[in-house]
Amino acid sequence: MITTPRLSPLQQVSLVVLRTLVGWHFLYEGYTKLLHPAWSQGGAPVPAWSSAAYLKAATGPLAPVFHWMGTASWIGSLDLAIAVALTAVGVSLMLGLFTQLGCGGALMLLAAFYLAAVPTGGVDGRAEGTYLLVNKNLVEACAVLVLLTFRTGSIAGVDLLRMRSRPATVTVQGAVA
Repeated sequence: MITTPRLSPLQQVSLVVLRTLVGWHFLYEGYTKLLHPAWSQGGAPVPAWSSAAYLKAATGPLAPVFHWMGTASWIGSLDLAIAVALTAVGVSLMLGLFTQLGCGGALMLLAAFYLAAVPTGGVDGRAEGTYLLVNKNLVEACAVLVLLTFRTGSIAGVDLLRMRSRPATVTVQGAVA
């Protein structure tokens, strides 16, 4: 039988801090996409955010699919869905609410972002945060996998409060005749 060692308080705090930082990143990315069009610091209007350019520039193994999505007539709906998904994942991770579901959503988004532009060391090989096969999306996906594996919602957050508020269940072992 494999037993899981108990996490030290420092390990627990570290995992919750990691979850909060990843959650903040998702929340901020989604929230800013929902806010656009917005105004620049200079007072000029900023054009509405769209994923079209990102999708059209996809170079990964699924590039044809992403190129098609970038030219689809429903790109506005896709943009809204991405912004809402990013925001929802961010709220989930920051609050520790439905944490496992939030981690799953984060992994799906990060996988899509990674597959759209797998860094192969080409022309943009020296771009900040992009190295041969490894970029920020892959690193963040690994961090989210750690959060998912350690079930950080059971350490701190609304998930923990929900677990504590459930009535205790008692297992009754019956006699077998």
